Amino acid sequence: MDSTVMWGRRTASGLEFVETSTSSTRRARVAIRSPEPDGQRRTEDTVRKIVVNEWMTLDGVVQAPGSAEEDPTGGFGHGGWHLPNFDERSRRWVIDNISAAGGFLLGRRTYDILAAYWPTAPRAERELADPLNHRPKYVASRTRTQRLDWHNSRLIEGDIAKAVSAMKEAGAGDLHVIGSPHLVHTLLAHELVDEFRLMIDPLMLGAGKRLFPDDGTPRSLRLHEFEVTATGAVLATYAVAVA
Repeated sequence: MDSTVMWGRRTASGLEFVETSTSSTRRARVAIRSPEPDGQRRTEDTVRKIVVNEWMTLDGVVQAPGSAEEDPTGGFGHGGWHLPNFDERSRRWVIDNISAAGGFLLGRRTYDILAAYWPTAPRAERELADPLNHRPKYVASRTRTQRLDWHNSRLIEGDIAKAVSAMKEAGAGDLHVIGSPHLVHTLLAHELVDEFRLMIDPLMLGAGKRLFPDDGTPRSLRLHEFEVTATGAVLATYAVAVA
């Protein structure tokens, strides 16, 4: 069966689009000039970025993508919606993103889900398990009192926004948020998110926890690169525009 994949990336002259068909080696390229507006360049290259990694539906739902048991809160009955679109290309995209992280920012529920699986994950999943198990994990929770047993995990104490802002100024490697929509809302409210890396599935659910808050605040994003997978999902990276 013929399958066509399209992808794009930002270059010095704008956005370059590439379309590849599995039935032939023919490749069509077109470069569209899309210069970065003045004032939207980050000059503080030494500051760690906060990168939000999410599997998301077209209507912004990020709740329980992996299984029905993952997060049924609020009566959510569509858990596992992401799995039909998770192909080998998507898996490699996830591995590349997780491997690039210097550490992870997690909400309490996401931490509990990941901590219950990855410390004893099978060897076949080592590419994902190694960075998740060994790199620093910072957990945002106002109610957690139990000890964090997952290796190299620590609770964020005090004001979350102030703590994350301080983390951006110290340490090495970008900090990646996985899941944790309530944490993402907090970070967005304090203008701490630098980048979104989204796998957007060709699906709308109409209910569930959403990535973006309904707070009436407009936020400009800049497309950095994208790829359309064989299932019709979009792997997109957006940088948060700086005023």
